[in-house]
Amino acid sequence: MGRVRQTYIKRLAKDLVDSEKEFSEDFDENKQILNDTQEFNSKRLRNRVAGYVTTLKGQTEQTPPSQ
Repeated sequence: MGRVRQTYIKRLAKDLVDSEKEFSEDFDENKQILNDTQEFNSKRLRNRVAGYVTTLKGQTEQTPPSQ
């Protein structure tokens, strides 16, 4: 089973995905986008947010549109 992510990581990632930035399903690309745009206090926090952004993008691409 996976680890539970903290609420502030989920909130920050969802806000970033809803913003105008173009994220992808690739962790390394998302990490680089966050590194260029956001000021994170630690590398660990940036990587955790990038990982959750990757998960969110994967979920949205797999979900069929509702009718």
